[in-house]
Amino acid sequence: MIRDLSRTLRALLIQPGLPPELTNAQVVFDPPSDTFRPAQTSVDLFLYNIRENVELRNPEPIVSRNGSQATIQRPALRVECSYLVTAWAVGGTEQALQEHRLLSQALQVLSRYPTIPASFLQDSLVGQDPPLPMLTAQTDGLKNPAEFWTALGTRLRPSFSVAATISMSVFPPETAPLVITSEVQLEQLGAPATQVALFRIGGRVTDAGGSPVAGATVTLVEPGLAQVTDADGQFTIGTISAGTYTLRVAAGATVKQVSVNVPATAGSNYNVQLT
Repeated sequence: MIRDLSRTLRALLIQPGLPPELTNAQVVFDPPSDTFRPAQTSVDLFLYNIRENVELRNPEPIVSRNGSQATIQRPALRVECSYLVTAWAVGGTEQALQEHRLLSQALQVLSRYPTIPASFLQDSLVGQDPPLPMLTAQTDGLKNPAEFWTALGTRLRPSFSVAATISMSVFPPETAPLVITSEVQLEQLGAPATQVALFRIGGRVTDAGGSPVAGATVTLVEPGLAQVTDADGQFTIGTISAGTYTLRVAAGATVKQVSVNVPATAGSNYNVQLT
């Protein structure tokens, strides 16, 4: 994915309609050290830092339901990749001024995009959601430029940094059965004998073909509690005490009643299929 991000940044810098100095330059990703000697005028994007972007971290898992199963996908890792952008002129006169002009053109192009447009995304980045944020020439780039260039063993060069954040899935999805009964225990402080267990129940309404029935009215008859199923045919009702109840489901002219135990016995659930 990081390779595809580098190729995406290259696509931004070689798009049609840019100044000829920029479109005629090659875009490379080499360390800008003393041994770097490009054969033609180049814009170099050196990847110097990779870290998790904790500000964009999303702690909430994504849960999708399929029948009696739930698929849980832990959020993707938000990875920020930082590049040092330098310009390298080959041939001609006043090479330093050529590099300054090339660097300013690259800065103008990359600064246009607070997020990378989808049309430039390459391979594994295509379709990433949310869009990829990009920060160009921010003050929190290289903390100490002199030390950086010394570590590369070369002289200081004019440069700016660009950082883009990608989403990287590192956890496989997990599948688990849906929770059909939740229990809450209440008691007066210091009086265990007053403890009372209360329950909420949940299930799914389907038609004869097994498809979810949305908008069905589900009623727990004895306590008079009712709920309407959502787009997936799911419902939850509570809070009630343990016992045997009548569960009535009405969808249009179709009505079905079943007897249910709360909490559910092993192997049973509160799903209702209308026939």
